[in-house]
Order: sequence, then structure tokens, then C-alpha cells
Amino acid sequence: MNAAGERRQQLDAASVLNAKRTLVQLLGRAGVYAGDAEELVGLVEAGALSLAGDEVAGVARDAPAEKGALYESGWLDGARAAADRLGDLAERALRDAVARDTSAVAQDARPPVGRMEVERAKVAVVPLYLSFTAPSDLDPEVTDQVLTAVLGTMGSRQRAGYAGSLTEFAAEHHRRLEKLYATYGPGSSVAVHGRYSLIHSPTSVAVLERLGAAPSALREEWDAAELPPAWLEGLATAWGSPA
Repeated sequence: MNAAGERRQQLDAASVLNAKRTLVQLLGRAGVYAGDAEELVGLVEAGALSLAGDEVAGVARDAPAEKGALYESGWLDGARAAADRLGDLAERALRDAVARDTSAVAQDARPPVGRMEVERAKVAVVPLYLSFTAPSDLDPEVTDQVLTAVLGTMGSRQRAGYAGSLTEFAAEHHRRLEKLYATYGPGSSVAVHGRYSLIHSPTSVAVLERLGAAPSALREEWDAAELPPAWLEGLATAWGSPA
């Protein structure tokens, strides 16, 4: 029997659930709290469904016109219906992952920042920072404190998609960021201690993004965290934004 005639290999619901539970248990053995692990798995699931929806929506553009207008119309309607359904499933998975009410009030709320949210932000921001400059010796504890303030400006859904927001920001301002880190960052004549200290930290990318997107909320969270005002002012000055 050739591959075309074979039945596609697909996981049943029980096997998918088993894989998710196994992953949560393995992460638990590594010291990851079960709730954090379940949130990570849920975000991956929501993302997979969302990407699948985008893939199906793309299929709609490939309707075989040679089979006639009626066939093409049915193809488009089917692809759109499937993409919409996957979008609904992705929305539900995201809602379950962040475990928040979906009302407008809850979406705009800024709940306490969780450890896993900080870890996800670290994973997102460090490679972006290293694409512009070299590693620095700034105290790693500063990273957690600054990222907590940054994430505190957002609702839970914004935090779930923050890696994408950071990537878009870095791409849009690539040349400006290159100049900033060359002038003030590691390897420059500017010392790691002083008003420009934060440019020596990977968190500077996240802070710059928030300076543009939510400056008032960032200032509020910064003051609440009792972080040095000079860091924020220095970074804003170097970037050319009012602190």
C-alpha cells in the first residue's frame, strides 16, 4: 500500500490529553508549578490553533478556478468556515490558558504579574537584545524587577502575546536600536553604572517598547516597584522620548 492510500496518522483525544498531562508532570519534577505548566501548554495549544486557522485561511486564496465559479464559491465558503471555527477554538484555548474572565473590564485589568509571565518575557527579550549588542554584567535580579514592572502595564492577554509585540517593535526600530546600543550599550564608552545602566540590560528592549505603547502606566509601575527613576529617564533620553 502506498502512502497516498494509507490512513492519516492522527492523535485521538485521550492521547492528546495524556501527552499534556505527561508534560505537566515532567515540568513539575523540574520545579515548575502545575498552574504555570498548564498555562504554558494552554498557550502552545492556543497558538497552534491560531496558526492552523491562518493556514486554512490561506487555502481560501488557492481555490481552483478551473473547476468553475460554483465550485470556487463552495471552496471559499468552506475554507472560511473552517478558519472561523479554528479561530473560535483558539480564542477559547487562550481564555482557558490565562484563566481570566473575557468581559471588557477583565481584559483591560492588570492582574498581579506571575513568575511564568516573567520567564516568558525573559525568553522573548534576551535574544532580541543580543541581536543588537553583547551580553552585559548587570545584576540578573534587575531583569526580574524591571520585567515585572513592564508586564504590570498589561492585561493577561497582552502578556500572553508580548513576545510578538516585542518582535514587531524590534523589527520596526531595528536601525534605531542598533545605534542606541552602539552608542550607550556594552562595548561603548558608557559605564554599566549610571543613568544609562538599563541599556546594558536585555530588559531595555521591553522598556523602550512600553515607553512608546504605555508611558503613563510604565511610570506608575516603575514607581510602585521603587526602581531607580534615573534608569528610566536615562533610557528615555537616549531614545529621544520624554521620561
